[in-house]
Amino acid sequence: MGEWNESARRHREIMFKNLFAAGFLVRTVHTVLTWAVTLVLFLHETDLQKQVERGDLLQPVVFVLLVLVSVLLYFLVSLMDPGYVLTDPEVKVGLNEEQEEMIPHASKAIRLRRCGYCTLQQPMRAKHCQSCQHCVRRYDHHCPWIENCVGERNHRFFIIYLAVQLIVLLWGFQLGWSGFYTYPTWKEWLHHNIFLLAAFLLITIFTVVVILLLVSHLYLISCNTTTWEFMSRHRISYLKHCGPDENPFDHGIVQNLWIFFCICRIISWENIYFRDESNPV
Repeated sequence: MGEWNESARRHREIMFKNLFAAGFLVRTVHTVLTWAVTLVLFLHETDLQKQVERGDLLQPVVFVLLVLVSVLLYFLVSLMDPGYVLTDPEVKVGLNEEQEEMIPHASKAIRLRRCGYCTLQQPMRAKHCQSCQHCVRRYDHHCPWIENCVGERNHRFFIIYLAVQLIVLLWGFQLGWSGFYTYPTWKEWLHHNIFLLAAFLLITIFTVVVILLLVSHLYLISCNTTTWEFMSRHRISYLKHCGPDENPFDHGIVQNLWIFFCICRIISWENIYFRDESNPV
């Protein structure tokens, strides 16, 4: 219980520090843009405004709640500990003596690897982030928009955030489109729609970005690999000896998705890696 309380205290400290760190401006811009675009959709003659005028408040209330949920998820992913390695972990690989003799060099090289920056022992799949100045468990990437790493602790929340954000953006796209009306001249049209046009362009850009991010991440998750591993496998010690289609962490799409979304604890990837290495099919 004492260790759990200490871990919780550290995570709260990290979240508090992140709130006022370098990403404060980025988070402020994100929040202001989100609510500014929402306000524009309400003030122009979109379907939202028509429903409010008719007294039909169900869809406007649901839309605002979805926007609020997306903002809260953004701050959760942005501020929470992504899986920082704060102390030397005790890595215990489940191998018997015969298996250890079979792969002595591989086990030593990975189990005893220390970070050249923070000098802590890195668990398998961890990487040091230069921006965060920490090693991160199951490091995926450092996201400049949330100004935080995406790692083992916040990756699933990052995917949930992207999914909710995509729903809000697609709905906002439809609402923005419904607010455009024709006018006798181009100048008159632009005068009446300049803010709605700016909001619509922002929504369109972010919709494309979020779709690409969500699809690529879901694909990598279904393979049980990370963005870093996918892009740099030729430089990663535990992957560079594997074939182009070989992944020691892949257990099939269904089990990979189950591990990612349903197992809410730190996973010893060493056990999975060495088990597969020492028991080839």
